[in-house]
Amino acid sequence: MPQSLSAVYIHLVFSTKDRFPFLRDPEIRQATFAYLSGTSKNLDCPTLAISGMSDHVHILARFGRTISQADWVKELKRVSHGWLKEQGTPFAKFKWQSGYADFSVSQSNLHRVKQYIIEQERHHRKFGFQDELRALLRKHRIDFDERYMWD
Repeated sequence: MPQSLSAVYIHLVFSTKDRFPFLRDPEIRQATFAYLSGTSKNLDCPTLAISGMSDHVHILARFGRTISQADWVKELKRVSHGWLKEQGTPFAKFKWQSGYADFSVSQSNLHRVKQYIIEQERHHRKFGFQDELRALLRKHRIDFDERYMWD
């Protein structure tokens, strides 16, 4: 086959350092999501949905063929970290957590995951980020150790 084709979808989740609510202002949160989305597109990983809360982000993207998952996340965090630091004094101490979680999404489940991401505010009326992430990890049968989950 002379052509390389791919349709891999990833649901990525990561938090601010110590889950500090740096993104509590709705305008800066939306601007951050837009910036992350643009960065992901530039990495050949266009987003299908992006949302989150004051302390974390969810991204659903069609994954590119030329970048590893680790490099994609590293670049998203690096570029957005620099951009957020430029947004003024409230972001002087801004950091993303060092880790992340990502999950494969089948074509048949894209709509459901997209809705889940879009409805973050409604979802978080009942559950905090840590409970949400634990539930996602269990759903995807990913073993984890609480001692190394939160930074």
